[in-house]
Amino acid sequence: MRKRCALGLLLVLCRLLVAVPTLSAQEWDEGEWDDYNFDLYSPGDQTIVISLGLIFPTVFVYSGGSVRAHNINPVGGAGSISYNYHLGRHLFLGGEIGGSFNGTLAKNNLFIWNFGIRGGWQFFFGRFEFPVALAFGMAPQSYIGNGYLGIYLRGQASAFFRFNPEWSFGLNTDWTWYPQRPVVDGRRRPDMDADGNFLGLTLAARYHF
Repeated sequence: MRKRCALGLLLVLCRLLVAVPTLSAQEWDEGEWDDYNFDLYSPGDQTIVISLGLIFPTVFVYSGGSVRAHNINPVGGAGSISYNYHLGRHLFLGGEIGGSFNGTLAKNNLFIWNFGIRGGWQFFFGRFEFPVALAFGMAPQSYIGNGYLGIYLRGQASAFFRFNPEWSFGLNTDWTWYPQRPVVDGRRRPDMDADGNFLGLTLAARYHF
């Protein structure tokens, strides 16, 4: 079931990647696009990014600094929507909402939600755009009926091709750190501390306005 869900999310994004360029191509004059330049980004420009893809659990560090094997399946699903407000040609600020799910070897599920703020810097090479961003926020988590409200820190690097003035399409890679510092019956439990790290790989469609 989890594999079907992840595959379904990827198919939805692939249909978007195919359908949107076909519709948008009728709304702009290719001759006007030949003089592409970085001035397309000016203070006040905004983008919305929809991302869907896969997430991979990597390094898990537990109390005392020990690195041990985890019981999470090697591949899960992830998706997000982010908003960026450009302060100039390169600098942008914004926010993001997303979530991920991973199965475990015992056939349970780990769900993590992300609500954060983000900021970054964008590089250009012709019609290719390379934003790098850092995000920080809250990360509610659920596993076998148990909930935990933690934080997350995410570094992301992306590559986009600017298809036309309204749309660009590309790939995101990110590394997310989820620290857990449990409190049980009002007392901190350092012996239960854990730091989970996940690698994300997602396809993305970005709308410019």
